[in-house]
Amino acid sequence: MQAQARSMLNPPVIAEATSIEETGLDLGLITELLLKTLYARGSMLARDLVEELCLPYVGVLERALTQAKREELVEITGSNGIGELAYRFALTARGLTRAQEMLERNGYVGPAPVTIQAYREVVLQQSLRGRRVTPADIHRALAELVLDQSVIDALGQALNSGQAIFLFGKPGNGKTALAQRVAEMFGGEVLIPYAVIADGQIIRVFDRHHHHPVGSAPHANADRRWVLCKRPAIMVGGELTLEALDLIYEPHARVYEAPLQMRANNGVLLIDDFGRQQISPRALLNRWIVPLEQRVDFLTLHTGKQLEIPFEGLLIFSTNLRPTDLVDEAFLRRIPNKIHIGNPSVRQFALIFQRQCQMLGIPFDQQGLAYLLRTYYVNKRELRACHPRDILRALVGAARYLGQEPRLTPELIDRACHSYFVDP
Repeated sequence: MQAQARSMLNPPVIAEATSIEETGLDLGLITELLLKTLYARGSMLARDLVEELCLPYVGVLERALTQAKREELVEITGSNGIGELAYRFALTARGLTRAQEMLERNGYVGPAPVTIQAYREVVLQQSLRGRRVTPADIHRALAELVLDQSVIDALGQALNSGQAIFLFGKPGNGKTALAQRVAEMFGGEVLIPYAVIADGQIIRVFDRHHHHPVGSAPHANADRRWVLCKRPAIMVGGELTLEALDLIYEPHARVYEAPLQMRANNGVLLIDDFGRQQISPRALLNRWIVPLEQRVDFLTLHTGKQLEIPFEGLLIFSTNLRPTDLVDEAFLRRIPNKIHIGNPSVRQFALIFQRQCQMLGIPFDQQGLAYLLRTYYVNKRELRACHPRDILRALVGAARYLGQEPRLTPELIDRACHSYFVDP
């Protein structure tokens, strides 16, 4: 693998291999992937095999095809143009049998993997540590949110430390919305491999649910086994289990899926509603004591062998509960950045309310806002940042039901609040 840093904000440059040796793989594995692909897809042009396996033809696939033809596993069944890339290949009867045997051992079919060593090198080169996040970066990402400057400053300090963050405070004040924008604050793009091979086992890493490609390759003749993506931002809530944090072995496909923290490398992993998972906070933090301190994680293959994987995602915990009610001081020490997101002030509430009116097409009326605050908040309940959006959406629903234009009238405000608050 040939890689070198382009800049602090850009991913490494990884050139396409010119030989099997440069791929880090062996001829046997590449031939196996070739046969399994032909078994799954049927006859294919050489150029389509190049796209499917993300390997170059010259020096790599041509050698695997030559070897397969010599062993009478594949045959040329035709041509669709000029040159070797236009040859159509198909499995022979012997090749079908061999491919079935290979699929029984390992069901992975797809782009060729990168080696675990190459993966470690690239993840470390793309680490968030040492990347500066400026006040302008934060304000740009949080432009839609209304937050105290003290919160913004605390967040900026935390991000530049590169260490885990604990966001806490009452529900509905923007903790999740803030955390979801952190990856954007770091900027840049990252390379994600389709798959990684370690100890002869293939681990799928790229996941379209969590990884979002940005388009073409970062440069001409780039190694297509790596996908240029937006910096990942993965969120998980109450459904999180300890099993999701280790390699997930699919017995039917006989292939591994990468855990959440591996897919979040070089990005952000948000544990939302911390304390409400199916596992205890203590068990979850026990699982991450070593990764939080040493920046490496250990994953276990079904053979029992452990793999050392970089732990280079920024871990953010968000909770409505008091941190001291969840874990003791020893655990809190390992999450050094603790940021309280408080209730909005009246001025902030009014600004959020006015912005939401504009977004929903409701004419803003100061008297309507005053009526809302006087009737439903003074001496009754605390302000929450989510209330303007939720109440105004309910108001729009009431107006549509009545066949009226949405306005901040006492009648529509009453209808909205009576449906929204349990005890209006």
